[in-house]
Amino acid sequence: MSRPLTGTEPDPWRVPVMVAHIPDTGLHRELEASAAERQAMAGLAGVREVLSAHADLEIVPKSGGRLQVTGHVRARVGQTCVVTLDPIESEIDEDIDLTFAPEAEARRLADLIEEGEDEKEPPEVADPPEAIVNGIIDLGRIATDALFLAIDPYPRKPGVVFEAEVTALDPEDHPFAALKALQDNKQGKKKGK
Repeated sequence: MSRPLTGTEPDPWRVPVMVAHIPDTGLHRELEASAAERQAMAGLAGVREVLSAHADLEIVPKSGGRLQVTGHVRARVGQTCVVTLDPIESEIDEDIDLTFAPEAEARRLADLIEEGEDEKEPPEVADPPEAIVNGIIDLGRIATDALFLAIDPYPRKPGVVFEAEVTALDPEDHPFAALKALQDNKQGKKKGK
């Protein structure tokens, strides 16, 4: 069903930003996915349709070449109710808070965190920063990943509850019924002699 992009599929919503062009005061971007981008997202997410997708993001430079990307993505997604199979729409409003670092530093920090996980009691460690690849961060990719992670994989119409069909069991239909029948048959033969 829905999942973050792995890097093997094409990015349906691309909004690359050159890190070198981000001013010291930061950068604000409002993004709106086109109809073609939303259609591509729906195909990758395994949903009927993405009716709208909007992201509002702030990029703030930090020390050491790092960037903090915060904001949220809002979307309306057309899905199918897993109980009734009726078409439904889901509203998504997902917060985004990611740190990016130059590729070598992101790799080094990820390795340090991985080494720490080998200890018997690893300390509480934050996730490693995302890598800035070729001097670019893709805001569309960030918004798409957040959207995909927020999609309910088992959507239901409001108020609908799955109820399994329950059939009354025959009292003679249980695992030991055959054994009981053999025992009854054996006792009946003893009495009949």
